[in-house]
Amino acid sequence: MAKKSQINRDNRRHELIAKYADRRDALRKILKDPNASIEDKLEAQNGFAKLPRNSCSTRKNNRCAISGRSKAYYNKFGISRIALRELALRGQLPGVRKSSW
Repeated sequence: MAKKSQINRDNRRHELIAKYADRRDALRKILKDPNASIEDKLEAQNGFAKLPRNSCSTRKNNRCAISGRSKAYYNKFGISRIALRELALRGQLPGVRKSSW
């Protein structure tokens, strides 16, 4: 089980990412626009610098919904490999079963 502080920190990051997503998209469009002036691009860069660091989507960390584990995370299920195996063996994941050959 991950520490509660790590889980809470990642939850706060997810909230910040959602909160500032529109602003980041607008600034990113200005930076990628070939017709924008250099002054506009510098203002956009300054705008990025004023945003919170944790509002960047690359800083998010996916965690298991059950244990909070950050490694071996499966996006399809939203849980770690250990939790996935336990749930599959108990038959609680529909359509998933242990393979044998």
